[in-house]
Amino acid sequence: MTEITIRPIQEKDNKEVAEMIRHVLVEKGAPKVGTAYEDKALDQLFETYHKERSEYFVLLEGDRILGSAGISPLDNGDPKVCELQKMYFDPSARGRGLGMQMMKTCLDFARAQEFQVCYIETLPSMKAAQKLYQKTGFDYISDRMGDTGHYSCTIFMKKELN
Repeated sequence: MTEITIRPIQEKDNKEVAEMIRHVLVEKGAPKVGTAYEDKALDQLFETYHKERSEYFVLLEGDRILGSAGISPLDNGDPKVCELQKMYFDPSARGRGLGMQMMKTCLDFARAQEFQVCYIETLPSMKAAQKLYQKTGFDYISDRMGDTGHYSCTIFMKKELN
């Protein structure tokens, strides 16, 4: 059995992570506009998350990237609020408990950065993701927080990090 590791993104991971995320978005039938698909940051995640109170993690099986997710302060939001961003998994990673491992890594990082609330947006069609978020303590909220630019994402959730 190949070892599973989660570590901060490295510059050399940028291309592989962007390809994996775009593949998942297409697979899930997500719109290419108003989602992470068109984010300029998607092709330079290492550089994008190389700032204070931010980290982007990759999940590897051996040396193959099977998933990724990041934590960053919520744009134009309360400084006590972070956003769980760009959490995607290759189909081969799903149903194995790896999403739960990634969530723990991200939320532990958020707490260490003294965030008090974690926010996430997703698409209505991403039911498995919503189930994972609920399982880890996220609740649905009616209004968007901050300014993510992802106007196609219409499901909003948050979790208190106490």
